[in-house]
Amino acid sequence: MKFEKNAHHTAADEPIIPASQSLPEITLRVLVLGTILTIVLAAANAYLGLKVGQTISASIPAAIISMSILRFFRNANVLENTMVQTMASVGEALTAGVAFILPALIILHAWTGFYYWQTVIIALLGGILGVLFTIPLRRALLIDKTLRYPEGIAISNVLKASANKEKTDMSSLTIGGAVGAIISLCQAGFQVLADHFQYWFQSAGTIFGFGLGLSPALIAAGYIVGINVAISLFIGIVIGWLAGVPILASIFGLPDAATANDMAMAIWHDHIRYLGVGTMLVGGLWTLVTLVKPIVHSLSASIDTMKKARAGTSTLAIRTERDIPITYVFWSLLALIIPVFCLIMFSIMPESTSLTHNFRIILAAFCTLYVFVGGFVFCSISSYFAGLIGSTNNPVSGLLVSSLLILCLILLMIFKSIGGIDGNELLGVIVGIGSTVIIAAGLSISNDTMQDLKVGQIVGATPWKQQVMLVLGVVVSAFVIPPILDLLYNAYGIGGVFPRPDMNKAQMLAAPQAGLMATVAQGVYHHNLEWSMIIAGAVVAIICIMIDERLKKLGSRLPVLAVGVGIYLPLDSSVPVVLGGVLAYFIQHRLNKRYNNLPKKNSATKIATHKHRGLLLACGIVAGASIMGVVLAIPFALKQSSDALKLMPDQYQYLAGPLGIAVTVLLCAWIYRVVMRNEK
Repeated sequence: MKFEKNAHHTAADEPIIPASQSLPEITLRVLVLGTILTIVLAAANAYLGLKVGQTISASIPAAIISMSILRFFRNANVLENTMVQTMASVGEALTAGVAFILPALIILHAWTGFYYWQTVIIALLGGILGVLFTIPLRRALLIDKTLRYPEGIAISNVLKASANKEKTDMSSLTIGGAVGAIISLCQAGFQVLADHFQYWFQSAGTIFGFGLGLSPALIAAGYIVGINVAISLFIGIVIGWLAGVPILASIFGLPDAATANDMAMAIWHDHIRYLGVGTMLVGGLWTLVTLVKPIVHSLSASIDTMKKARAGTSTLAIRTERDIPITYVFWSLLALIIPVFCLIMFSIMPESTSLTHNFRIILAAFCTLYVFVGGFVFCSISSYFAGLIGSTNNPVSGLLVSSLLILCLILLMIFKSIGGIDGNELLGVIVGIGSTVIIAAGLSISNDTMQDLKVGQIVGATPWKQQVMLVLGVVVSAFVIPPILDLLYNAYGIGGVFPRPDMNKAQMLAAPQAGLMATVAQGVYHHNLEWSMIIAGAVVAIICIMIDERLKKLGSRLPVLAVGVGIYLPLDSSVPVVLGGVLAYFIQHRLNKRYNNLPKKNSATKIATHKHRGLLLACGIVAGASIMGVVLAIPFALKQSSDALKLMPDQYQYLAGPLGIAVTVLLCAWIYRVVMRNEK
């Protein structure tokens, strides 16, 4: 079946600041404000990352906050806003990369806390690698018209409407932001509305059911990315949840859990996640193969431009296409090899092992090579994901599981080549996790960076200046993340490990992502990993790739990575994106029908007006909900509980689900009515 392509994309529009115009970008006030926001957003997300294994994308809140503050300066411009937002988003991204994996070393009792200098160096090296890896990817990924960059589009539209003082656009953005913020406050803060709803029941020795995600930000993100991604996610949902849960429950038996809902989540935790990992692993490698040609072209173009400029036979590229020179990137990567090797050799790798000194050097050298080669591969896939489904919904943990799994398997083969793994299982786990933390920092940075560079492309920022701000953001974040994480560890405990006896276990930070990494790494060496699910996921990916290649010829797509995400993510994260994509398709269909009788040129203009309003409304909803998520992190951290603002009494908590569904239906109906409204 051929579906109409979603046209929610403004990459073809002229930038706010044309390439021929130069405005101040990196100024003193930008550096001061960017540093403050980087620290604040890093701290705000550290608690959430360790508590629930998720962080709130800081790109949109950073853009809104900086825009509000810079308005007090008479001569401030939109490019300064972009630079502040670019730097500040690094705080959240680097926090996520470190907090998702590094606590695994504490859970495994390899570390007794977040050692300051080791953590600083891990974050610093991984973060800078993430920035450098995205430089050759920028051109290749930003010219791909199939990538929507939902957060990047949202930020740029906020900045564009503000800079141009378009009253109508600002009205749509403001109203959408208010609605998104209020719903999020009622969901996560007051808890009078549920942000998800699950219904599962037992029948014939298995369980059946479904779940809904009710996040306004994810519904709006789905509206932006459109129907093709929504269909791919839904196929993943069908494979993993509608079919996968009942089938796996009948094969493996019902888990020992109190309710059918808990049983479904246990099956997802123990089996379905690995099915998604297998799909994303093969799908990610295939996506990387498809990106080789544009990446090579981008690299060769950069090198050719530098050669011509040095020879005086050509001028440099226009301002809006100037990256940090590729030769600088190359030499910087070479320079980072030595500190990465020393970090793995002398800090991550335990001293008390039976390995010879020479073999330790070989092992550290291989892990260093893997950090660079594997890091570039997974950063490329993460950057692609950022454009496909957005930073917020990017399955970072799934990519990191794949990275860790591959590294641990290779290390297992290396250990066996020297006579066996016996006695070195913990060493393999620690080295695998420690090396993957560096990749994790880079992968998280590359995820947010592509959204920031998309913003820069639309508003007309200078890429190399954005990349400099990203490096500065990494440096600032790297020095403040360790004390924040150590403070949280000493206050609550992490993953069942407590720094002091008699601590309140109910307040413990679960660090679910780090726990998953520890489980996967140990599973490789103890031979109890879900290989059948991973292989089945790889088969699913191969089938999807074959279908996608066929659909390309028909003018449609089935992105295999989106299918893997649909399998891997819980329903409360994937379903709202599907709802948003279906809503966008339905509105497009109704608009086509309404203006079908007009001349083609007139109908296109009319439809574009409605779609632009819908895009801005969706951007506002994403922005408002994201800002509220960061704001709520403050009382949650101060009160040491996510129930700090709860208003719904426990005896009436069952009403939150139906109320949440009702509000979500009203939200979709409201979006439809606003977008379809005729201009006066």
